[in-house]
Amino acid sequence: MNGIINVYKEQGYTSFDVVAKLRGILKQKKIGHTGTLDPDACGVLPVCLGKATKVCELLTDKDKVYEAVLLLGRTTDTQDTTGQTQSTHEVTCTNEQVTDAVSHFIGDYDQIPPMYSALKVNGKKLCDLARAGIEVERKSRRVHIFSIDILDMELPRVKMRVHCSKGTYIRTLCQDIGEMLGCGGCMESLLRTRVADFDLEHAYRLSEIEEAVRNQTIAQMIAPIDQVFLHYPALTVKAGYEKLLYNGNRMPEESILEQDVLAALKDAMASKDAKAQEDAQTQKCARAAKDAWVRIYDAAGAFIGIYEYRKPQQELKPVKIFME
Repeated sequence: MNGIINVYKEQGYTSFDVVAKLRGILKQKKIGHTGTLDPDACGVLPVCLGKATKVCELLTDKDKVYEAVLLLGRTTDTQDTTGQTQSTHEVTCTNEQVTDAVSHFIGDYDQIPPMYSALKVNGKKLCDLARAGIEVERKSRRVHIFSIDILDMELPRVKMRVHCSKGTYIRTLCQDIGEMLGCGGCMESLLRTRVADFDLEHAYRLSEIEEAVRNQTIAQMIAPIDQVFLHYPALTVKAGYEKLLYNGNRMPEESILEQDVLAALKDAMASKDAKAQEDAQTQKCARAAKDAWVRIYDAAGAFIGIYEYRKPQQELKPVKIFME
């Protein structure tokens, strides 16, 4: 099987547990998940099958949406309610003060990763060091919070919807909000509701996947690989260029059927290049270059992979090939 299945990770399972169980259910070894969820967290966990495992790193980089409950007045060593309590404080802040504190974290935000995480320092996982009672210095990482919506507030609990960039720890966000309010805080619950275009409404529990295998309807649950890339323009290679295409070579402009789409892409790139010249920030220039990615299909409509259009060379260079 090749494609992506949107799994609802239930409480108590690790992301590795989900992959291990799916290997048994689907009788397939080549499976990978797209971003770790804590055992006590629930929600969307896209799992890549077969050739789609090449997409894992690209999906991990996508933004995500969570619903979390922040518990004010308590801090723990794990930054959630499963850990050992480090301090407790009376919560005297008002709803307005909480709303104001939360709003301070919208936008770019330098976050220090928690000790209880899978990140490695000098080859060792932080969580393993934490369990051994060792705390090491961690460098802050720039993350981006697109939005935080307060869904409900009955202090000391605040239910929030957080739309954030990759690498954001919601546990740490909860602790940092509590610290700003002066009473401390930790995360009480976490539900991931979206990863890229995969949402909670269309996520399947392991029991549902197992039943679909028995009923031979599993194919209906598997999204094709190119679904991840629908935001990139689609281009088709003309018949007669198959040998060049299937050998993973760069494709010349004249090999593309949709010359109008290619022309529009070049116009968009020219506009972005002009803006990038005005803006000296390297990061923004890099983002503009990534927007030149396209989906390539063969003349029969089979998805081949992601290519990057290179304007000076007037060609398309392979970025990630999914055809075997």
